[in-house]
Amino acid sequence: MTAQLGEKTTADEVLEGQDLRGKRILVTGVSAGLGVETARSLVAHGATLVGAARDLDKARRATAAITGPGSLELVELDLASLASVRACADALLAKGESFDVIINNAGVMAAPEGRTVDGFESQLGTNHLGHFVLANRLAPLLKSGSRVVALTSAGHRFADVDIDDLNFERRDYDRWASYGGSKTANILFAVEFDRRNRDKGIRATAVHPGSIETELGRHLDPAAVAAARKQLDDEQIAQGRGPVKWKNVPQGAATSVWAAVVADANEVGGRYCEDCHVAEVNDNPKLRGGVQPYAIDADHARALWAKSEELVGERF
Repeated sequence: MTAQLGEKTTADEVLEGQDLRGKRILVTGVSAGLGVETARSLVAHGATLVGAARDLDKARRATAAITGPGSLELVELDLASLASVRACADALLAKGESFDVIINNAGVMAAPEGRTVDGFESQLGTNHLGHFVLANRLAPLLKSGSRVVALTSAGHRFADVDIDDLNFERRDYDRWASYGGSKTANILFAVEFDRRNRDKGIRATAVHPGSIETELGRHLDPAAVAAARKQLDDEQIAQGRGPVKWKNVPQGAATSVWAAVVADANEVGGRYCEDCHVAEVNDNPKLRGGVQPYAIDADHARALWAKSEELVGERF
């Protein structure tokens, strides 16, 4: 099956034949969409799953039908509040049970201008800084062979992360530039986390799940979604590539679980993956496939790490 993995592959197809009993995995954002499907597929193959969500009642309803030889425990986590992130991490650390995988799945997209509880621009604070603190605080629970998977997006090509103005204090706010920057930050986090931890046998990778309609687009009205889809299609057609190939949710979760438990760690460590393979570097922001060079630049990743530590007031 592995040789046939690609854009149409589902999470269950990726995990075909996999026995995940004994694997303990944390997935954030298990109240909807990709998070629920990621959790479902892993539990179905035996994993012990810890699912984190801001709204536990919503998460309970969304995951009520999940069954399998594995198990699912829900924990509260609001990535837009560092107090919540630290409380969640402290509770897991107190239990002392190790993790084989952390999947930073939760996120927001194209949100109107706003601030987190701690005063960070909302998309950067939720998508990057919340996960930055969570994964680093939980690092003592990772062991040799463990992995961190950071969900990013082809939308990283919309914008590099502006390390000198992460919170849009000097620039006019643009929801897509903010989203693109936060997704670039997710990739840079994986690059630097991998560099810092690979000598311990702990690897990190960034994955683009594909173009999928989920609750992630809740801040966009239907007309805006239709316009955005047309623009993407027009760009692709102009390049002779045909319209964008949209995925369903089971297909969207495939690359996450592939990078988490199937792919060779040395192959995906510090890399950007899409469609269940490591993507090529692509310096054309109009071309959807591949990763922009700035998103995997090691010096850029180190600089963002240092600035992130400064913002959250912790050194890792």
